[in-house]
Amino acid sequence: MISYIIRRFLYAIPILIGVNILTFVLFFIINSPDDMARMQLGQKHVTQQAIENWKQQHGYDVPLLWNAKAQAEEKLTKTIFYQKSVNLFLFRFGVSDSGRNIGADIKERAWPSLAVALPTLIVGLVTNICFALLVVLFRGSYLELSGTVLCVILMSVSSLFYIIGGQFVIAKVLRWVPISGYDDGFAAIKFIALPVLIGVFSGLGSGVRWYRTLFLEEVEKDYVRTARAKGLTETQTLFRHVLPNAMIPILTGVVVVLPLLFMGSLIMESFFSIPGLGSYTIDAINSQDFAIVRAMVFLGSVLYVIGLLLTDISYTLVDPRVRLS
Repeated sequence: MISYIIRRFLYAIPILIGVNILTFVLFFIINSPDDMARMQLGQKHVTQQAIENWKQQHGYDVPLLWNAKAQAEEKLTKTIFYQKSVNLFLFRFGVSDSGRNIGADIKERAWPSLAVALPTLIVGLVTNICFALLVVLFRGSYLELSGTVLCVILMSVSSLFYIIGGQFVIAKVLRWVPISGYDDGFAAIKFIALPVLIGVFSGLGSGVRWYRTLFLEEVEKDYVRTARAKGLTETQTLFRHVLPNAMIPILTGVVVVLPLLFMGSLIMESFFSIPGLGSYTIDAINSQDFAIVRAMVFLGSVLYVIGLLLTDISYTLVDPRVRLS
């Protein structure tokens, strides 16, 4: 397994390089440092001298890829690509265009994002699986039909409706929790309770419908009929055989949301004023702070690659037949 993990990390290097190059092209080739300076200065008639001063302050006054005026290795290192993109591989995120330390901001804001995303993932996963098993248990009945229709209705409603509706009913009318905000320690529970509830409820329709499809495929297989023939009840069959054998596609679905544990939810954190990485990215986009956006794009790519690797490893834990080689 160690050789497999090393090989997967080696495979990830070209992917991350490609993401880095593509991000660099989007930010610096299509959008030149002069354009970035004009957007940051926010003036219609900004002078060229002001643009040059801004570029010098933020390290954009060197060539993009090749510095012909420099000596030896500085021809490569004294460029925007090396200073702004290559250092990302060493997780040196540098300083934002507004002068803040991006690495320190990420460490600080990762915890609020985790505080919201981790309970949402765990509670949502358990809730979706339980409701899906319940629907499969009563398959062919009016309960399954009603559950399927309800899932389609829940899927058809925008998540913005759940956020706004939840804030109005639960926070404003009932006053059970604050509408928005955040606090440190256990005091944060009252602030993250509503975002977690809305996150679970908004994903209930699509989650239950997808898991129901997985379980229905399993209940028609021969090993399930053999289990029934041995005298196991339908509930025992679902939990002892169907659920364990459906774990591989379930784990594959979970990996899609793994980066969100650290990256946060852009919309959720913005609406609830949670100082996580999601709102951090939105604020950077609104203020056109491209250094932060580049760092967050690269960090998201790294987390997604790690998530894929962890998923492959978890396959061996839920299914002994899987061998990584």
